[in-house]
Amino acid sequence: HPPPQAAPTTPPTPAGRSTAHGGPKPAKQRDAFFDNAKYLAIVLVAMAHAWEPLTDHSRTAEALYMTVYTFHMPAFIVISGYFSRSFDMRADRLKRLVTGVAVPYVIFEIAYTLFKRWADDDPGQPISLLDPWYLTWFLVALFVWRLTVPLWKIVRWPVPLALAIAMLAVISPDIGDDLDLQRVLQFLPFFVLGLFMKPEYFQLVRRREVRLLSIPVFASALLLAYWAAPRMTSAWFYRRDSAQELGAPWWAGVVMTLALFGCSVVLTACFFAWVPRRKMWFTVLGAGTLYGYLLHGFLAKGSRFWGWFEDYEWLHKPLGEIFVSVVAATVVTALCTPPVQRMFRFAMEPRMEWAFKRDAAELARERARSA
Repeated sequence: HPPPQAAPTTPPTPAGRSTAHGGPKPAKQRDAFFDNAKYLAIVLVAMAHAWEPLTDHSRTAEALYMTVYTFHMPAFIVISGYFSRSFDMRADRLKRLVTGVAVPYVIFEIAYTLFKRWADDDPGQPISLLDPWYLTWFLVALFVWRLTVPLWKIVRWPVPLALAIAMLAVISPDIGDDLDLQRVLQFLPFFVLGLFMKPEYFQLVRRREVRLLSIPVFASALLLAYWAAPRMTSAWFYRRDSAQELGAPWWAGVVMTLALFGCSVVLTACFFAWVPRRKMWFTVLGAGTLYGYLLHGFLAKGSRFWGWFEDYEWLHKPLGEIFVSVVAATVVTALCTPPVQRMFRFAMEPRMEWAFKRDAAELARERARSA
């Protein structure tokens, strides 16, 4: 099994693209571990979104929901940070940041808004690029985080500084909803942590003893979540509100930020411990997880708008919950496949050569080849 590769030049997202236009460069071999991790994480994301309507009627579903929410996005973000280590302000990387993150944000923000107008019979839903709706917050956050990479490389204590920023954010209700800055700042420590991860750290969590230790850790987390389910709001896990907006004193925000960061790091390590390191049948889907992430949101929201969970009471029974989980996993798996990637590449990875100036060095190389 090859060691984790150096950061690709393309900004990594849940899709884990390693080139500007979808396929990996021939000279670079993708690490199956990271593709496997991204695929399994996106399956958990989709399943958790499917569980959300079930949590009001099932304490078990709420416990599973809270446990998965503790680590599924942190795992994505740690990987995104890890593959952002080589990001700088070089022209080609900035172009890929625009075409691979900013442009999909604009497209899907508009698409989600139009979908809500139609599916939820809400013609007044405004199109606002400053107020990310549903899943698009991640693209805004990724854009901002990646632009700050050079800064994190020069500060002395990057992770503690990022945690301090997150704690300041959670006690600042005046930040507002613009660009979902609460999430950008509260999830920031995971990106910075990934930025300073080394390949050997991932090797460390793949050891057999870590895998065995993760079993009682996950069991303890589920028991704790089962106890906490009726006693706390799961909104803490979304990291989109300040402590005051959640009806808690400011100091509770500081405590929860530190506690959730610790729990998320531990459970993320346990999750990585169980990710296969060899090539699996689903490894190829790891390159398409951004597609699955953004596209499954239409079904996740549509199921609410159309009242499926109210109309079909059996979905709230144990077998119904299993059925919902299987459907969510199946749908997001299908949305990560290469045919879907080819179909939606115009929106997720547009070339947009017309929008940028030609690089002088690139032009010189072309002239040399044609000479």
